Amino acid sequence: MTLSELQEVTKGLGMPGFAAKQLAQWLYVKRVRSIDEMTNLSLKHRSMLADSYVVGVAAPVNEMRSQDGTVKYLYHTPDNHFVETVFIPDEDRGTVCVSSQVGCKMNCKFCMTGKQGFSGNLTANQIINQVQSLPEYEQLTNVVMMGMGEPLDNIDEVMKALEIMTAPWGYAWSPKRITLSTVGLKKGLQRFLEESECHLAVSLHAPVPALRRELMPAEKAYSITEVVDLLRNYDFSHQRRLSFEYIVFKGVNDSVLYAKELLKLLRGLDCRVNLIRFHAIPNVDLQGVEMEKMTELRDYLTQHGLFTTIRASRGEDIFAACGMLSTAKQEEINKN
Repeated sequence: MTLSELQEVTKGLGMPGFAAKQLAQWLYVKRVRSIDEMTNLSLKHRSMLADSYVVGVAAPVNEMRSQDGTVKYLYHTPDNHFVETVFIPDEDRGTVCVSSQVGCKMNCKFCMTGKQGFSGNLTANQIINQVQSLPEYEQLTNVVMMGMGEPLDNIDEVMKALEIMTAPWGYAWSPKRITLSTVGLKKGLQRFLEESECHLAVSLHAPVPALRRELMPAEKAYSITEVVDLLRNYDFSHQRRLSFEYIVFKGVNDSVLYAKELLKLLRGLDCRVNLIRFHAIPNVDLQGVEMEKMTELRDYLTQHGLFTTIRASRGEDIFAACGMLSTAKQEEINKN
């Protein structure tokens, strides 16, 4: 709950006006697991709260650990589905990748989550729980909303979760610690840009609309050219960062021809491009490229003025592609 929602709760129970802030501190600063632990509330008020509410923290039900330190966690939802959360340690950084939906409607050709179909939106509680109950919480420096689902397709609950993470009464994190990734749902994108200061990463993957439609059906409704035109109305020259994600597929989008189209599409935008190696997924006829090709693309784009990096692949030995672990678990449940 946000502070205003906690205020409604305390008011409804006849608790003092300052009790909502006490609740927020217990929940988001001290991270208690039960109402009984909220010791500066009276026994009467704790009992009243416990009659109607729970803290809502739920530990992961499964985990897979990679040789490189990456850990993939599986969380169970009340309707018997599963979502994934990934912790990625990297020297002095600890990043958690959280999910926003069970499955996804976008059905991108290269994404295992899309193959699941869509089962429902996660609540702000279920989104925050992936952070709050993470065993490595104390090591966290960054959050990326790049897990299962399209965050802007669940805009109300995602914005609520972002408020809890960044508000002074919540985790009080800088918005610069959080990055949201989207295919570019225009309405939700506008709201996110205006109501939040978190970083933005746009799933691009093809600078030519016809090819992008083949890889990402959402292109039909949310054209990348329209998305880029919208982004030109916002200032990314200060602390807020705009990046474009570009998975490189062998023989599909890996030629200099597409690099030139990328330069043309993004010309004049204050942004960066992250090149990503493809993790193969079952029954999809797409292949990754050698590191030599990745380096060649990066160097070409950088030499022509577009800041480009190669994102390091992590967790390749543990169902690395997003959605693979939850799909396997769901199939296991369905068989039984």
